[in-house]
Amino acid sequence: MNRTLAAAALALTVASATLAAQGSTTTPEEFESKLSYQTGKVQLSGGMATITLPPSFRFLGEQDSRKLLVAWGNPPESSQGVLGMLVPSDISPLSEDGWAIVVTYDDDGYVNDADAKTLNYDKVLSDMKAETVDANKARREEGFEPITLVGWAEPPHYDAAAHKLYWAKELQFGSSTDHTLNYSIRILGRRGVLVLNAVSSIGQLDVVKKATPDVLAAVEFNEGHRYTDYLPGTDKAAAYGIGGLIIGATAAKAGFFKLIWVALLASKKLILAGIVAAGAAVKKLLGGSKDAATQA
Repeated sequence: MNRTLAAAALALTVASATLAAQGSTTTPEEFESKLSYQTGKVQLSGGMATITLPPSFRFLGEQDSRKLLVAWGNPPESSQGVLGMLVPSDISPLSEDGWAIVVTYDDDGYVNDADAKTLNYDKVLSDMKAETVDANKARREEGFEPITLVGWAEPPHYDAAAHKLYWAKELQFGSSTDHTLNYSIRILGRRGVLVLNAVSSIGQLDVVKKATPDVLAAVEFNEGHRYTDYLPGTDKAAAYGIGGLIIGATAAKAGFFKLIWVALLASKKLILAGIVAAGAAVKKLLGGSKDAATQA
């Protein structure tokens, strides 16, 4: 058996074992056949946004997304707040090369993007690396592997006209030689931010990067929820800007991180996404949440 077929067989074996451990006798093929994939235009919960799916993607709603996240081996609480998932049309999410984009929403308020023009992304990366090292002390105490932020897999890019942001980080968990790609897309809106996290192996960077323009074009807030609909003095303003989004303000505000479990699809390992940023780095960048909120 060649290496690719062996890896694919292993991936399906792991998926089967996960389903079996959950008390299910369903095979991966049977499991996927019961997922209700959607195509065309999809309205997100609450009618805040529309996803116009390109042919390269399918959509899973909230319920099926929960099923898939658990089938990947994640704890049930990993699906809390998940609005849906974008799954490549030509790849099974249970296969070796499977990957997907998890969609959630942060209702922290309107994110002022004025700092986007002056951000030094090298400094942002340096701060994040330092805070990751500090955060590993607490991770070890909690029984988790330490994380190494290797660097940008894709430096941050912000489209000021469309109010859309994306970047990617290369992560190493413990001493694993298989690095993780944490690819982040953010769509800014009137009252918050749509959070799209694509997780795959670092070897799939080119695949995810190639798909990013289609994903950015596909997701739009609906009228009344758009960034330009913001009413200063009436609508809530976030306590951070673009820098805070990248560093991880929404994770830091929840105390010791907002733990969002996702699966490293290539090997079906569990990882914690969005935790390489800590509150101290956010404070250094923003100079205090109260002042930032007042200026927004």
